[in-house]
Amino acid sequence: MAETAPWITYRPELKVLDCTIRDGGLINNHQFSEELVRAVYDACVAAGIDYMEVGYKASPRLHKRSDFGLWKFCDEDVLNRLFSDHDADKTGLKLSVMADAGKCDWREQIVPRQESKLDMIRVAFYAHQVSEAVEMIEHAHKLGYETCANLMAISTITELEIDTVLAEIAKTHADVMVIVDSFGNLYREQVDRLYAKYSGAMAGTGKDIGMHAHNNLQLAFANTIEAIILGANRVDATMGGLGRGAGNCHMELLLGFLRNPKFRLRPVIALLQDHIEPLKKTVEWGPFVPYNITGQLNLHPRAAIQFRAGKEKDDYVKFYDQVVADI
Repeated sequence: MAETAPWITYRPELKVLDCTIRDGGLINNHQFSEELVRAVYDACVAAGIDYMEVGYKASPRLHKRSDFGLWKFCDEDVLNRLFSDHDADKTGLKLSVMADAGKCDWREQIVPRQESKLDMIRVAFYAHQVSEAVEMIEHAHKLGYETCANLMAISTITELEIDTVLAEIAKTHADVMVIVDSFGNLYREQVDRLYAKYSGAMAGTGKDIGMHAHNNLQLAFANTIEAIILGANRVDATMGGLGRGAGNCHMELLLGFLRNPKFRLRPVIALLQDHIEPLKKTVEWGPFVPYNITGQLNLHPRAAIQFRAGKEKDDYVKFYDQVVADI
């Protein structure tokens, strides 16, 4: 049966966030070159993408600068230099960073918005950190930023914990509440339930619901589509799926699905060819079997990442036996 409905995924209020450099930095300690970061920025502008997340605001007290690249800290002088010409009003692209609860000196590191190239602060936190997350969101809001709440490891916590967090975030000035599939464990039915829970809790607050998917079960794109169909208006993706372990939803697939004429695919394809594919010579990401295993078992991918870095990285049976024995 042939049906033509090119409008079906067109929703002008839906915003796309590129987190290639932020999430991708987890595979190389955030040691991307400035040339690559700028290339991703230029591709996002040319492609009509709404947001680019350039890295973390991690505490230099807790993380040695010598162990990480610039994008672990996103110091304001670095942002001012690389994005000296950034103007969201002209380009349509806004810049964002992620600030992790418990890992960021947010009172000192986040400066007033008029003093920064950044437009949005995304606060990432675990359920037990919700009190600090609320403080961080309100602090960033008072400084003039758009704000976003990312509750991590959603597949590992109870319904009561989720409900408690959502009730607290609903009271804040957060613009977005994101469903984060940290372990790449979710299936469509779980996305459906979580979307209903999140949207119900945020009803009447004006907050958008977002989706951040990992690809351990090769469902990142499918789960992102599902969230969009249900009504999510903020979605994350990365160029070539670049990201920790199994990676993320592929930007090149997402833009093709959305059918919004403001998005242009060719700049993304050019970036993949010239900058992302060459990275595979030095770093690894994608849904390799060990990541499939951790996704199915609802485990953090760190064990799979460590195994893939070893000499027996293709001994899948050994890895399976190891992780099953530890459960």
